[in-house]
Amino acid sequence: MILKIFLVMCLCLITNTTDIFAQGDISELNADKFGILTLIPPFISILFAFLTKNVVVSLFLGIFSGSLLLDTSSNIFSKIVNSFLDVVNRGLNSLADPWNAGIILQVLVIGGVIHLISKMGGAKAVAQALSKKSRNAKSTQFTTWFLGLLVFFDDYANALIVGPIMRPVIDKMKISRERLAFIIDATAAPIAGLAIISTWVGLEVGLIHDGFSMIDLKEDAFGVFLSTIPYRFYNILILTFVVISILLMKDFGPMRQAQINALNNDSKNNDINIKNSELEPKEGVSLNIWNAIIPVTVLIVSSLVCFYYSGYNSIIAGENLELIRLFEVSPFSFEAIREAFSASDASSALLQSAMFSTVVAIFMGVSQKIFTIQEAIDTWIEGMKTLVVTGVILVFAWSLSSVIKDLGTAKYMITLLSDTIPYFLLPSIIFILGSIISFSTGTAYGTMGILMPLAIPLSHSINPELGYIIVNISAVLTGAIFGDHCSPISDTTILSSMGAGCDHIEHVKTQMPYAIFTGIIAILFGYIPAGFGVPVYIILPVAILAIFVGIQVLGKKVDIENTEKV
Repeated sequence: MILKIFLVMCLCLITNTTDIFAQGDISELNADKFGILTLIPPFISILFAFLTKNVVVSLFLGIFSGSLLLDTSSNIFSKIVNSFLDVVNRGLNSLADPWNAGIILQVLVIGGVIHLISKMGGAKAVAQALSKKSRNAKSTQFTTWFLGLLVFFDDYANALIVGPIMRPVIDKMKISRERLAFIIDATAAPIAGLAIISTWVGLEVGLIHDGFSMIDLKEDAFGVFLSTIPYRFYNILILTFVVISILLMKDFGPMRQAQINALNNDSKNNDINIKNSELEPKEGVSLNIWNAIIPVTVLIVSSLVCFYYSGYNSIIAGENLELIRLFEVSPFSFEAIREAFSASDASSALLQSAMFSTVVAIFMGVSQKIFTIQEAIDTWIEGMKTLVVTGVILVFAWSLSSVIKDLGTAKYMITLLSDTIPYFLLPSIIFILGSIISFSTGTAYGTMGILMPLAIPLSHSINPELGYIIVNISAVLTGAIFGDHCSPISDTTILSSMGAGCDHIEHVKTQMPYAIFTGIIAILFGYIPAGFGVPVYIILPVAILAIFVGIQVLGKKVDIENTEKV
């Protein structure tokens, strides 16, 4: 049935093709000629994301439909073949861009570093050291939350490291595994999405860079990424929700019942003990906390150095005499560092730091006789393989952006919507749309790839101020994570329940009310005020206060004394 619908759509597109214009703004001319048909590529991507739950297939079909529109062949078979070849060429062109290639490589290399650290026992050593600090239910939950923050570099690693280590302590303190799964999930994607060094940053910076290139604005993508952090309201508020609920020791909804069951030893999770070998240390390795601390510290410090060095070289080689003078007089002043970071090539700097951290991790593993050199390289490559799908999504997302740009989709949407959407509601609309797509597909990555090429041009057309565009970019990034957090088919949701040894459906059922509550607060007290231009230093305290009041009103304590009454 789906195939029939797609073929009918293809036939309809044949009658709506147009000549490629040799002069003028082709995307603007295409927007005028194709009209509403320019919406087909993103619509197909979203539709098939709902139907197939596979973001790679959805993005491919979106690109293919756009190529069908742009192709001028009169023969249907030639049209299909040419469109398929166009999809391939767009992918190759994406990879040919040094920026894009650097982003994909740094994502893969960081994945390799994480795998090396895990196999050397560093991640498990850190987790065990923290678990020993847990003396009661409250401190145990805080330790779990803090450990989740420490494993900031990857959401998968977070879910698979924190859960197995903290599960015995959680059980001993009679805390429900549903609660453990929630804390893990709330510190997986939300913190990885905020971190300036993670497997997410390449995707986020790459999409921001591509979005600004669509509207011919030269903005430092990494600088914009940093500017979005205070506006990632859902990410910040769900992390805050965990802290406040631990401080108050209050739960509501299904989570409260799960805690009652845990206190009464009546949990559905008693026999669930799932082990994960992917991130387990190599057999026979003595756990050493420095095997994690040193490579991660090197990764962070070297990235900062590489950002500065890249920006410094760019400025010194440039023609801005005022900036050159600044670096000659006070090269390490706050202003000089800010300018260097702004002028840096984030793609190159992140790759350089990841490679440097790799060398250090391999040296440590070999010197401790954990690996031979060949084993270390094999382990590193094995870790890179786990993030290949991220690279595929990036290539397809960039290709979709290029076909959308050629069709003039953004320009058509600007003409259609710029006068109809109240400017203050756009961030909230983007947040909600992103959460719906992400919930349905189970992936935040793909949602970002679909929405970012539309959000940046549309927000720029409604209000060209950079601050307003940044708010809408934030809505894309955090809306995708909100939907992913709620979705039962999300990989991080599945991994969180697996790591916690928790029944998956019980994890989804107990977590969803908390996520939805936080999402509503993010809209009402975050994106709507931000759309009006309210400063973030006012928005965040008020939103956090709303979280506190909500937990106080809705939540109730569960303890040994009142369990029987309940």
